[in-house]
Amino acid sequence: MNEFDKNKDNVNGEKEFETEKDTLNSADLSEGREESSSYEANGINKPEEKPEGKVEEQEVKAEGQEFTSEYPQTASFNRADELVRDYERVMSDGTDERVAAEQQIHENKTMTAAATADQQPAGKRGKERPSSGNPKWKGFFSLLAAGVVGSALTFVAIPHTDLLDGKYTKLEQQVEDLSSKVSSNSSSSDIKAQTTSATASDSSSSSIADMVETSSKAIVGIVNVQKQATNQFSQSTTTDSEVESGSGSGIIFKKDDKYAYIATNNHVIEGANSLEISLYNGDKTEGKLIGADALTDLAVVRIDAKYATDVIEFGDSSSLRPGDQVWAIGNPLGLDLSRTVTQGIVSAVDRSITVNTSAGDWEFNVIQTDAAINPGNSGGALINSAGQVIGINSLKISEDGVEGLGFAIPSNDLLPIVNEIIESGEVERPYIGVGLASLEEVPQMYLQDLPDSVTKGVMVTNIDSNSAAAKAGLEVQDVIVSINGTDLDGSSDLRKYLYTKVDIGDKVKLVVYHDGSKKTVELTLTSNSGSSN
Repeated sequence: MNEFDKNKDNVNGEKEFETEKDTLNSADLSEGREESSSYEANGINKPEEKPEGKVEEQEVKAEGQEFTSEYPQTASFNRADELVRDYERVMSDGTDERVAAEQQIHENKTMTAAATADQQPAGKRGKERPSSGNPKWKGFFSLLAAGVVGSALTFVAIPHTDLLDGKYTKLEQQVEDLSSKVSSNSSSSDIKAQTTSATASDSSSSSIADMVETSSKAIVGIVNVQKQATNQFSQSTTTDSEVESGSGSGIIFKKDDKYAYIATNNHVIEGANSLEISLYNGDKTEGKLIGADALTDLAVVRIDAKYATDVIEFGDSSSLRPGDQVWAIGNPLGLDLSRTVTQGIVSAVDRSITVNTSAGDWEFNVIQTDAAINPGNSGGALINSAGQVIGINSLKISEDGVEGLGFAIPSNDLLPIVNEIIESGEVERPYIGVGLASLEEVPQMYLQDLPDSVTKGVMVTNIDSNSAAAKAGLEVQDVIVSINGTDLDGSSDLRKYLYTKVDIGDKVKLVVYHDGSKKTVELTLTSNSGSSN
């Protein structure tokens, strides 16, 4: 077989090898597709296959990273090895291109020689030297030789040049920076006990305590002392002794050069022959009653100004909302528990509660709170977070199973009253001059002459002989059903109309039933704060 036939056979063999390779690849691809379809048909994700070489490479890299993290000083050598491998890849890529070009040139020469041989005589062709082997093996050995030479140059020649000097300098700097970071991180990762700042909470608690302490200096205790007649086992000798009738609280809200003024409840001082005032610093002095208003349950007492070290301001009760924090300060159950502080919230505002006072029934507008209010707290302060008085504690609902229902007179309602008491010693209101009782309180025997249609109104129980009612001809047991066209359900409605709708000197028209007969009475209102209206 001549050289051309050998080359031809080699070429045909290579084509057959490529054809068989393509056939195997197609078969593998078909098998992979069938396997993938099988996974999809069963609803299973095909597991991801990782090349074995890559798995090993990843494991080696992971080990290298772990080793580098433990010994950061080796980072410079690892980086140098990476640079060497990069250089080898560059040299290898160049060698591959050169070998491929040489192989292509060799194939071209072979084909040209074969074509030339076809044109030469047979005898001459027979004298040509046979091919020494497959050119692919030549390319392989050339590539291997180039790799060996390139590696030798890399390890021997490059270290003696300045090619990587700048990179090694950068590597050294990076290693130094990394080492400093690692050392700082290792030192900062230690768990240490640190003091945490509680400035905000401490400041809040401190401010509340300071506010309560300051406000408490203006809170006083009031002892109601009354005279009581006693018989010392003798028919002819009777002596009066002073006894404590009750106690309550009060607030110092005003002070001038001579006096300090204390606001409290009327029921705290009512009926007292003398008042004993207990102050924040423990001093005691006598208080003098300036005036009281039984209907609103308010009173003002004065003491010498030298005893009052502090006063407390009034706040705007109209700004209160349910949920606002409040504190009640007073003397529950007597002076032994003086200036007790209880905390709560505003449960409701503008509550209307009808209270039976010594001047008659009156509908109070009050603040409802769940701050604890007990006997002895009456007259004490209900303060806001600014330390201002927004109400005077007056009453609570005390029944079995009832808790947290305390009530205070709003500051905006009580201020006009106490200021008027300081100025005139009393509260002037329009006055008719009659005692009143709601029909529901009157026994049925006194209502026999009334028409069946009259079910609401107020009955006259007594008449002041010098009053406008007496001059207008009103009599006891007359029933008043309206005033100026406004129907009356009870005595509190008549008082509320007189004290909020009209003034002293105004004329009013009353519709009255007298002995079962209906009539209209007109009268002019006068002033007498000591009346029973």
